[in-house]
Amino acid sequence: MIVDRWLRVASAAGALVLALAACGGDNGDNGDGIGGLSGTVELDGSSTVGPISEAAAALFMQENRDVRVSVGISGTGGGFERFCNGETDISNASRPISPEETATCGSNGVEFEQITVGNDALTVMVNLDNPVDCLTVEQLQQIWGPESTVSNWNEIEGLGVDFDEPLELYGPGTDSGTFDYFTDAINGEEGAQRTDYNNIGEDDNTGLIGVEGTLGGLFYVGYTYYIENQDRVKALAIDGGNGCVAPSDATAQDGSYSPLSRGLFIFPSAAALERPEVRAFVEFYIQRNDDIATAVGAIALTGAQRTEMLDAVAGLAG
Repeated sequence: MIVDRWLRVASAAGALVLALAACGGDNGDNGDGIGGLSGTVELDGSSTVGPISEAAAALFMQENRDVRVSVGISGTGGGFERFCNGETDISNASRPISPEETATCGSNGVEFEQITVGNDALTVMVNLDNPVDCLTVEQLQQIWGPESTVSNWNEIEGLGVDFDEPLELYGPGTDSGTFDYFTDAINGEEGAQRTDYNNIGEDDNTGLIGVEGTLGGLFYVGYTYYIENQDRVKALAIDGGNGCVAPSDATAQDGSYSPLSRGLFIFPSAAALERPEVRAFVEFYIQRNDDIATAVGAIALTGAQRTEMLDAVAGLAG
């Protein structure tokens, strides 16, 4: 459940804060000009980016106790809907904003910038006892294509393993940025996917439990959630044309985990960045990205990405 995940994130972030303090890290006014702040910061959106933003919020609030940062999980599409209506300060997203969403923001006077806050290796998970270790993009198309009727692992062409087991599919809802990204990367069209699967909405835990308890189960999800549960399920390597590549920090950052490596984003509004607590939080999110990523097992920004994102924030904030 989302609450359980938040408690794990808060616990990890709290432990990290204590560790940093023991090493002489910041506690209170950190010398970066963000002490003494007050107010609220509201985020909503992606279930993949949510845990990273929750860790950022927990760490930030440890150092700025008069600021309340809240993080909702309504899916990337749901988050953009609220954001473009001016209801939130920042939208969490696991895909870029669409032209339609951009138009809605524009009509409501919401100016924004896409800020990368992490890298992701969208992970295809199976049961621990599944003998398959790697799937090609073409095999994923056989499984997830909009016209697919594949119902057993032994129906997948070129599998190379004798695995006579019913295929039980789990996937996110259509409001999810992970759904949008996966369908575009694998099937060549955003939203193009078979509909006869277990739609778990934004509750990744349902997919995890399904795969864990079903020998033929398969579920795709953000890398961070896989890392949190890697003792319960197995991640498949993916062959995008250059051999089987496993999801990892390194393969996501260098792009070799293709085509399922991607950026993870927040979208702050220009109006929200005029408030000192919002700008401080966004800059903290980028500057302390290594610590934040460590708290939840996420894939951190590279140094070049951090510099580029801080420049983008400064540009939007004027």
